[in-house]
Amino acid sequence: MRADQLTDPITFHGEGPVYSPEWGGLRLVDLFAGDVLTLADDGTIDRRHVDTIAAALRPRTGGGAVIAGERGFILEDADGTLTRLPEVWADPTVRMNDGGTAPDGSFYCGTMAYDQRTGAGSLYRLAPDGSVSLAHAGVTISNGLGWSPDGSLAYYNDTPTGRIGVFDWAPETGLTGLRTFAEIPDAAGYPDGLTVDADGGVWVALYAGGAVHRYAPDGTLDEVIEVAAERVTACTFGGADLRQLFITTSREGLAPDEDPLAGSVFTAVPGVAGVPATAFGG
Repeated sequence: MRADQLTDPITFHGEGPVYSPEWGGLRLVDLFAGDVLTLADDGTIDRRHVDTIAAALRPRTGGGAVIAGERGFILEDADGTLTRLPEVWADPTVRMNDGGTAPDGSFYCGTMAYDQRTGAGSLYRLAPDGSVSLAHAGVTISNGLGWSPDGSLAYYNDTPTGRIGVFDWAPETGLTGLRTFAEIPDAAGYPDGLTVDADGGVWVALYAGGAVHRYAPDGTLDEVIEVAAERVTACTFGGADLRQLFITTSREGLAPDEDPLAGSVFTAVPGVAGVPATAFGG
């Protein structure tokens, strides 16, 4: 299957797509610009600057969004008001990267060093009450995170490992028992953002691979979607029936005349449905 181009190149480093009817369509981040983009169902695009870095976001139960900025979390109210929570760390060499919302309404977001040094990243949990705790440490590029339909598993990418990992998850214990779910061959690219469909399939964007792969619940590769841009960063299901897969891409590290469609949003209809985005409970 080959993805269709949905937009012109609208981002330098598009990431973190999420679909919510309350937003009127798809949102994604232009990470290094610090902007959140809303792509409405009618094709119009709204861009809002929120921080030095805009790394990831999810809807909130009362409307608006939770947003991962450079070194902390930002709460957007339904009316658009932004409230910045205290910085989680002070080290200016480390930034937020990607995240997802757990079944209990907590928002997990991971980090990485700007220079991508080994082991500098962590995974943090923002609870609905606003408290922040360390969930997992010693990672390098903390990336895609998504839960199985029954909520018992959390799939996770630390990009340089070349694998999709999987945690057990429960509200009482959090993330435990990290192990390998699927190996990604070097020639296929690097595991970046991911999403999980209603049948338990795991869809992973392959940076430098020009594709999105689906892995069945047993870890076997069973679908490949080719993308006409090399740096594929993330994917999510959306649309009224959650059957449209939205795919983001990046121009990071490219010359102006290289990979002309990079930075565009692509779409495909692969024949399965996603699950609604879990809202942050705070």
